[in-house]
Amino acid sequence: MATTHILKRDSALPTETELLVDRALQDLESHSPELKKDLRPIQITAVKEVEVTAGRKALVIFVPVPLLKAVHKVQQRVIRELEKKFSDRQVIFIAQRRILKKPPRVNRAKQPRPMSRTQAVVHDKILDDLVYPTEIVGKRTRVKVDGSRTIKVFLDSKDATSLEYKLDTFSAVYRRLTGKDVVFEFPAEHAF
Repeated sequence: MATTHILKRDSALPTETELLVDRALQDLESHSPELKKDLRPIQITAVKEVEVTAGRKALVIFVPVPLLKAVHKVQQRVIRELEKKFSDRQVIFIAQRRILKKPPRVNRAKQPRPMSRTQAVVHDKILDDLVYPTEIVGKRTRVKVDGSRTIKVFLDSKDATSLEYKLDTFSAVYRRLTGKDVVFEFPAEHAF
């Protein structure tokens, strides 16, 4: 079977997990006519498996940034179907973004680095992609005495019932991708 949804650079071979996700997307495309038109343009650049807790894992599916809007159209339905196929794993879609290092002083005359390629912006965008379709309503950074930082992210409380079971997954995936500790919470109504 051909890999129709995998987009790799430099003729790199897809991994076993990427092939499984590709086959699942192809099955979904062929068996559900209402999703066929929306699933056809979607491509994946990579799939990572992240250990959430002992025995629980998450599949992080990376898509190109220009296709993120198309993915958002069908993301909830696709995630629901993929989680049925991969019953022991939770599924998350994130855009494949690139961080460019800060240019040295010698090369300052060249084109400046775009703000969208800085580490801070890329990490914020990963956070937004991670919790989609809910919105982030607040963030706090807590710095402990030993210098360690923990980011507290407050999500929209109207999505509390549908996302409560995924909060640990969000924290584990964000820690794996960025190296930063984050805690997700739903604020009390009067907090903001």
